[in-house]
Amino acid sequence: MNTAKPFARSACAIANSLDIVGDKWSLLVVRDLLHGKHTYGELALSPERIPTNILADRLERLQSAGIVTRTPYQQRPVRYAYTLTPKGSALGDVLLAFVRWGKQHIPGTVTLNQRPAGGEVAASAMKSRRRRTKRAG
Repeated sequence: MNTAKPFARSACAIANSLDIVGDKWSLLVVRDLLHGKHTYGELALSPERIPTNILADRLERLQSAGIVTRTPYQQRPVRYAYTLTPKGSALGDVLLAFVRWGKQHIPGTVTLNQRPAGGEVAASAMKSRRRRTKRAG
């Protein structure tokens, strides 16, 4: 008995990987989890400003794909901490390949923990954003 699911498009490993993490946001969520973010609120504060409805959807998709697990850390209201599974952590190599490619072929790109050229502007924007978030919270 064959229990493998039929492939959506083909048996191509790239096509099937893209079906899971090939959207605009999923690998950024994985990136943030690799960098130590764990809560929905922490993930929502990423520099790319993922819309909250999309973040909720991507976390659910990544969990369904076995890339992320969630564990409640608060009961009322229920709040979850998200962590990568071994399958999800293995995407770190994919992200490193993107970093190498981006830094080589897209001038001005940086890694998440580097400041872009003209970092004063970026730094002041982040400080302003943090102040707004603290006031709203």
